[in-house]
Amino acid sequence: MRAVAALVAGRGREDVAALFGVSLKAVDIWRAKWQAGGREALAMQPRGKPVGVHQVLGEAEQAGVRQAVLDYRPCDVGLNGQLWTRRLIGELITKLYRVRLTGPGVGKYLRRWGLSFQRPDKRAVEQDPEAVARWHQETWPKVRAKAKADGGEILFADQVGIRSDQVTGRTWGEKGKTPVVRRSGNRFSVNAMSAISAKGRMHFMVFAESFTAEVMCRFLDRLAGHFDHKVHLVVDGHSAHRSKKVHDWLAAHPDDVELHFLPPYSPELNPDELVNADLKHSLPRQHRARDQAELAAETRRFFHRRQRQPHLVRGYFGGPHVRYALDKNPVSF
Repeated sequence: MRAVAALVAGRGREDVAALFGVSLKAVDIWRAKWQAGGREALAMQPRGKPVGVHQVLGEAEQAGVRQAVLDYRPCDVGLNGQLWTRRLIGELITKLYRVRLTGPGVGKYLRRWGLSFQRPDKRAVEQDPEAVARWHQETWPKVRAKAKADGGEILFADQVGIRSDQVTGRTWGEKGKTPVVRRSGNRFSVNAMSAISAKGRMHFMVFAESFTAEVMCRFLDRLAGHFDHKVHLVVDGHSAHRSKKVHDWLAAHPDDVELHFLPPYSPELNPDELVNADLKHSLPRQHRARDQAELAAETRRFFHRRQRQPHLVRGYFGGPHVRYALDKNPVSF
């Protein structure tokens, strides 16, 4: 409008073009629009192509790709992998329609389809809120008091299984809906038991067999050998923890270890669960262990590395659900 006003005021088209930093052609177009339709003809028009114009994929093709991403894993449609990435979705489009898109191009379609990059989540398990409240208000304060009275140390322990075909990372899914990934059958695996303290100490054992009462007793033997004072070990209600063999071991070592049990279905109360998550996240994502021995070696390397990083071990106690273990007054949690 100001350019046209300058023209109406008598300024030459060359002066107007120089003043507003535009071409002579632009000045001529504005003047022609003004003469044809006045102020309304000069109203701003949206720039660029309308949404959906000149898309490489048609509506039906887009719908097919979107549904494939939501209903199948990459390996179900002849691609490598269990989680969708932009690269794999681009490969799917090429496979189906012989069209090659860049990563940003695939990303534009995904956003248009209402999909977002998410981490697959497990289904929540039920727990007893009253049992959790009793843990915070009654049980945990007693555990802390007993450990203080006998000069002991509190550790949290848990066992974890690591499979060669485990899935870690994120995949694409509908916004607001957490994608669920179907797991393939067993290949090879190893197991580990670890225990951590708020002081930054970590102890672990990697083993190939299933977790049983015998394995638990072996872990307790090794754990007790590392301490010159009593260990108060907080664990979940696994059957091996409550077995007769473990009970007999504890009875024979009353000054070495005492077990305390978390409420059922409450893994979020155990900071050692964060060790398990860290382990699975830290194992190599691109390189897959070729056999059980290699997977066990990778697992041991992780634990040895964390043992040399007590500040990270203490960090496991900083989560919102486990911070109570650092609170001097756990009743106020």
